[in-house]
Amino acid sequence: MSVVYNINKNINKPVEFKGLKAQYIWYLGGGLLVLLVLFAFLYICGVNPFICLGLILLLGAGLFIHIYGLSHKYGEHGMMKKIAKKGVPTILKAYSRKYFLVK
Repeated sequence: MSVVYNINKNINKPVEFKGLKAQYIWYLGGGLLVLLVLFAFLYICGVNPFICLGLILLLGAGLFIHIYGLSHKYGEHGMMKKIAKKGVPTILKAYSRKYFLVK
């Protein structure tokens, strides 16, 4: 008898869910949670339920379009690299030669 082992071929690949990569899944989940709380708040305040539903659907569609756009534009690590690039100085000034002297 031979034993057959299943091998997971997705090791070291980024997490992906229906085209969303890595952290964008969390961004979409957080945005949907915010929309749920907004709907509950508007409904409790007495706004017409059809207006609440229309507003939430419109904002939800915008959220999906924006998050999917970020995911396709920047990929898995691209947005973090863009944010990190802002922290890199454009020029370094050294007023002394002591940094270049070898001890």
